[in-house]
This record gives sequence, C-alpha cells and structure tokens, in this order.
Amino acid sequence: MAHHGRRRLTRRDVLLRTAAGGLVLGGGAAVAGPLLATADAAPSAFGYRDDGRAYVITTGADLVFKVDHRNGDLISLVHKGTEYQGYGNRNSQVETGLGPSSVSIRKTGDTILVTVVHGTMHHYYAARRGENNVYMWTNKADASITATRYIVRVRPGLFPNNDPDSWDSRTDSLIEAQDIRRKPNGTTRSKHYSNQRVIDYDHVGWSDGKTGMWMVRGNHEKASGGPFYRSLMRHHYEDGAGLYEILYYGENQTEPMRFGLQGPYVLAFTDGGAPARSLAHDVIDTSWVDGLGLVGWVGRAGRGRVAGVGISGRGDGHAYTVGFSNPAAQYWAKADAATGHFVSPYMLPGTYKLTVHKDELAVHTTSVTVTAGKTTALHTLKITADPSRNPAIWRIGDWTGTPDGFKNASLMTTMHPSDARARPWATGVHTVGSSSPADFPCYQWAGINNALKIRFRLTRQQLASGHTLNIGITTAFANGRPRIRVNEWVSAVPAPAKEPTTRSLTVGSYRGNNHTYSYAVPASAWIKSATAYQEVTIDVVSGSGGTAYLSPGVSYDAIELLP
Repeated sequence: MAHHGRRRLTRRDVLLRTAAGGLVLGGGAAVAGPLLATADAAPSAFGYRDDGRAYVITTGADLVFKVDHRNGDLISLVHKGTEYQGYGNRNSQVETGLGPSSVSIRKTGDTILVTVVHGTMHHYYAARRGENNVYMWTNKADASITATRYIVRVRPGLFPNNDPDSWDSRTDSLIEAQDIRRKPNGTTRSKHYSNQRVIDYDHVGWSDGKTGMWMVRGNHEKASGGPFYRSLMRHHYEDGAGLYEILYYGENQTEPMRFGLQGPYVLAFTDGGAPARSLAHDVIDTSWVDGLGLVGWVGRAGRGRVAGVGISGRGDGHAYTVGFSNPAAQYWAKADAATGHFVSPYMLPGTYKLTVHKDELAVHTTSVTVTAGKTTALHTLKITADPSRNPAIWRIGDWTGTPDGFKNASLMTTMHPSDARARPWATGVHTVGSSSPADFPCYQWAGINNALKIRFRLTRQQLASGHTLNIGITTAFANGRPRIRVNEWVSAVPAPAKEPTTRSLTVGSYRGNNHTYSYAVPASAWIKSATAYQEVTIDVVSGSGGTAYLSPGVSYDAIELLP
C-alpha cells in the first residue's frame, strides 16, 4: 500500500456559476503531474504489477490500464494496443483530481480492486478477469470534499466529432459563457446538448465501427434531480473528448446533494457495438461485489422493492413514471402502458415520498416504506390531481410538465435558442380556436419575445363573471415570472417560484420545479361584447438583470382560462 499526505480539496466555485460564467471543464484544476508513459501495449494474463509510480492492471482480455498510486488518477487506457487516455496533459479522474491520496490494490478471485482514499471520500476501480471493462464507485460521504463527477479524458482524433455536444474551436465561435459555440452555418454546439434525461439512457460514448468506448451509468440512487434530470454526459472538441458519470451537478439542479456510495458505473470497451446489456444498471449482477468491503456498499440482500398493481385515472397517450425519493436516495419505475403496473428497482430501506408523474408532471403523491428482503405491495393508485381533467373555456398546450407541442420545443434540448434551425421567437397574436399551439413559443424571455398576446371570445354568460387564468411553467431563469394584462386590467406581479438559479433554457434543459401561476381576472376586465376579442398580454418580469437569451425567462407547460 502506498501512503500519502492528504489535503482538503478546494471547492471549485465554477461548479455553481450562473449564466455569467457557466461551467468550465478543468478550470483551475491541479493535476498530479504530466501524463505517464502508456501501459503495456500487449495484454497478458490477468493480474497487476507496480511499475514504481502506478499500478498496472491487465484484465486478461484486450485492456490494460494504469492507476497512479499517488493520487488515484487513471493515467493509461490501452485497448488492443491503442492508448485512449488523456488530453491536454490531464488524466482521467474524480472531479479535476483529488491530489495526494492513499491508494491500495488487492486481488480477490477474479477481481482486482484499487481503493483510493482521500479524506472522507473513497473511490474504487475494479477489473474482472477476461473483461474489457473498468468498474468504478465513488463514495462522497459529506460536503468536506468536492467530488461531483468522474471524467474519462480521451485523446483527440479517435472517434467521429460531429454531434450536438461537440465543437471545433478553430472554426466555431464562442457565444455564451465558455461552453456554447456557433458553427459557421449558424447551428450551435455545446457539451450540454446530449439531449438525454436520466431515465432515457443506459450508456453514452462513441464508436468508430471497430472500437466502441462507453460510459455505462450507475443507478443514480445517490444522485439528485429525479428521472427527468438532464446533465452533462460527454463532450468532444478538436483537442480531446470526455465521458462523464455525474454524481452531482450544480447546474439547473432541483434537489439538494445526496451523500454515499454511487456505482458501479462502468467504462466499457467493445468491438464497435453497444456495451453488453448485462452491464446496464437495472440488470447488472453485482453479487461479486458483496465480499469486496466497499465502504457504503449495500447488496441485494439488504434492499427491498415496491410493486403496484396499477394506476387509475391515467390519460391516453401519456407515459407514467413512479418516482421514489427521500434525502438519502432516489429511484423510479416506468408504469406499464396498459395497466399502470410497476415494480421498483431494489431500494435501500427507508420511507420514501412516492410520486406518480404524467409525462413529467406530478399528479399524485403518497408515501411508502421499504423493508430489506421484502417487496411492499401497493393497491391501485388513483390519480386525483391531473389539471388536464379540469374543464376549461380554452387551453393552449396540455399539462405534461414539459413544453412539448409548443414552437421550438423539440429542438431546445439539442441546441441554443439562437440556433439557425429554430423558428423566430417573436410571434404574432395567438387566436384561440384558429391558431396552433405549435406556433406559440415554448420559451419566453424579457429581452427576446416579451408581450406575447392571446385573443379569445367569451359568451354573454361567461362575460358576466370573473375567471381564473392559469399559466403553468416548467422552470424559470433569473426569477422570471409572468405578469398579465387583460385588455386594460393589469395583474399584480406574482412572487417568483422556487426554481434553479443557474442556466437552464440555454443549456438544453427545461426541467425545473413545475409551478402554476393563477390570476383571478375580474368581470370588469372584459370587453362587454360576445363578438369582441378579449386580449391577454403576457410579459416576463423580474428584479434580476440579463440581456437577450440570458434575460429573465420561463418555459411553458400550459395556459388556460377556467370557467
């Protein structure tokens, strides 16, 4: 075992920067020296050796990798004779490098385990005999150490580089913070534009047709943000590429950080295809981990499940997801489309808030207790809080917790709002009954497309009374919130909803804390004619500054007038 002095890692203030700064990969990071010489190019028998500076692990397949025993950095990844690790004189590592750590290695049967200890944090690498995989776990026990990701840094020129989350700084212009660029053809690129909710993907990476390199995500039980959270997954620039497992990401985050062991997440090499389905977080066999002594590890025997026979009150054409959360863990399960039946993953024991989501909108909540070694059976859950079921005089969009169906909504998770492929954000008057929701902008900013107008008629009976106007948002930026004018009547400025304080609308995410603003419009506001158009004007207001696409803004879910 190699013993080294420990230091308390300085928190990177860049992690939680807002629109003015963004997230800069590797900014101010201190790496532990230059990249070392590559590992042995020719694989041999399963085992390891110490070359004096690093542990060299041979998997007995086509992979040899090195772990620096001073700091726990992964400093070499040789697959079939090709070195994949490293760019910009940086290693693959937890966060931007832990610095001096205690690093040890041992072989147990068909497993080689490297343990990295830095203060209260533990990070692990494991190799299994005959596999081209590196299994990893990270246990951030408390807030004393900044450890929010693992990044695999990949040498340039090894994989194709033309995805929404890639750019070439030699030709592309920087347009926001340090991480969003515009290509000469007017399209935009960013490391944020991978367009995957956590529930949607099992792995991310690249293939050149002969070799595939993938990060297979863990179950994210100790991550934050729930099933619909979008986060940084990979990047690819002309000078290198990166694969991430995000343990906690401060941008557009809706929940506090959770602590504890996360993993396994797996760096997998293939012969060009996708990684084996058996590595996916929901099916992986981790029985071999039980005897390794990982700090914080809870095997299947120490876990329980939740099963529900069905969900009533569901709407046609919507996906339903059942989420479970408490301060210690989070999970989710997709409900069967025909019956609403669901079975949770294997969960840590405890009491959880259970939330039924219609698409991404919470429509039912209750609580459930999970017991180790048991499956908690639930009777049919009945949805009673779906606003789509409320009668409305008119409604623009549907209540889904997303901006789906509105103008540009299908584009905004893969590009910047200024992208040449987006339709103009400024819009004419939306006339209820003849205009399409697809022509109503999914986002509104104070500095881009304020004063959105909606026209509609009311019957004589409807004109005789006041009505409630609801505006549902999925998130807001810079304390943006809607103030309405109905003909000559002007609403008060509502208090801002509690939403993430960092960038959202420009970094591929509309996910926030869904909120509905309700306005009691008095009968005196109406033009007293059944043939006249009533006109609503919506302005985004805020006490915060910002210009253009970084001015205060909101993402729309639905707008409706109730009887």
